[in-house]
Amino acid sequence: MTRRTFAGATVLALAGALAACTDDGDGGGIGVDLVADPPATAVLPGDELTATSVALSAALYASADAAIVTPEADLDAFLSLLDGQSLPLPLLIGTGGAVGEELDRLGAGTLITSAGTDLGDLAGDREITEIDLTAEEPGLPDVEGDGHQVPVALFLDPDQEVPAQGLATAVITAVGGTVAEAPGGDVGRTSDSVAVVRDAATEDPTHGVLALGDTFGGSDVFPSVVSRVTTTTSELPGGGITAFPGRRMIAAYGTPHTPSLGILGEQGLEETIERVKQMAADYEEFSDEQVIPAFEIITTVASAAAGADGDYSTELGIDGLREWVDAAGEAGVYVVLDLQPGTTHFLDQAKKYEELLLNPHVGLALDPEWRLKPGQRHMVQIGSVPAAEINEVITWLADLTAQNGLPQKVLILHQFNLRMISDRQDVDTSRPELAITLHADGHGNPGDKMATWEALQRDLPGGIFMAWKNFIDEDTPMFTPEETYALEPRPWFVSYQ
Repeated sequence: MTRRTFAGATVLALAGALAACTDDGDGGGIGVDLVADPPATAVLPGDELTATSVALSAALYASADAAIVTPEADLDAFLSLLDGQSLPLPLLIGTGGAVGEELDRLGAGTLITSAGTDLGDLAGDREITEIDLTAEEPGLPDVEGDGHQVPVALFLDPDQEVPAQGLATAVITAVGGTVAEAPGGDVGRTSDSVAVVRDAATEDPTHGVLALGDTFGGSDVFPSVVSRVTTTTSELPGGGITAFPGRRMIAAYGTPHTPSLGILGEQGLEETIERVKQMAADYEEFSDEQVIPAFEIITTVASAAAGADGDYSTELGIDGLREWVDAAGEAGVYVVLDLQPGTTHFLDQAKKYEELLLNPHVGLALDPEWRLKPGQRHMVQIGSVPAAEINEVITWLADLTAQNGLPQKVLILHQFNLRMISDRQDVDTSRPELAITLHADGHGNPGDKMATWEALQRDLPGGIFMAWKNFIDEDTPMFTPEETYALEPRPWFVSYQ
């Protein structure tokens, strides 16, 4: 038989029983036992309040003699009452079978609910304590435990509004957990989110981190995302371990000490750093994301002569490049090593610069315009590359990144006509270690550039970011920063040549 009581003296008595409770069961009062270990890393449903409440209770509570049960209509009122209070009781929404099963698992013999709520079959032989949510002092119990807290972090996506956000925040806060934001559902995007993940999953990335809503992916993949955050030992310029999205880059393109190949070589190293920082600053007012300065260094330069190795490509030495790479890293400038390989396989050239690619702020660019077939010559034919060759680079670079605990790398594919990358639909975009970016690399008047921009996006594989190049001398006229960022989609990487 159900015993129904109302707020007032009875609630005060309940509060006393709860306050007297300890985890060891002494005192015989109403017991609330939080889980001893961090819950399994998982993504919780954000749109279904009942499912979220049950999942939170199952993850955080080992047992509880009392639980709050409320219909959805009264949830906001309960959350307002609980705001700022420590009430480590399970908070369950609705009266369906899933809630009943969770109450049975908890061993809850007392249910706290709003006045007049019909709990249906949940009532059973349980004691029901009603709370008048309209009263100035509704008489919520003051629960005091033994100080035990659950080492757990909950991530919310501030760009996604989900019904369960208030519920999840209140419950995690009540058990002593941390609530943090991860824009776009990406826990690796900022230094703050990375720090929260590492604190919560210090010993085992498969436990201690929860996320709310479908932008975080499913529980089948989320633990691997958390694991990558915990095993990455360094961060990108601007913080975090995810290159795109979350930041945009403005780059000076060219080769050191070679003004004819682009603006990067028009001045010395320190002057180039200052120049590209100012270029990035010119874009900040037009971007919702942080704007990071970058170098795109032509590392292997297409050559009219075959050269000693016969590949029509001149490779810059690592020693000469290291000064620029090191100085850029110290200045918060990202570096992309651009390959113009001639008749050499892209992967063969990329491997020559592995030492530099082991830096967390160094990515790679492949320029198919300068990838020659046997018998072809630069400036006579436009080069091309099959997706299979690109995929070999993707696999190698992604493995290098993962094996060395590096943050996500930018991998740029230059293109200005569709023939430059054959079977483009087969480019592998599945590796989270890489932010694969298609660089619209054509010059001319705005109409021609826009036609190229739109053509390159047709049938573009999912998961590829778009990039744009402004040619200072060849564009007529060159786009301003405002015009460049008015493009749809807004380019993630912009270089100047």
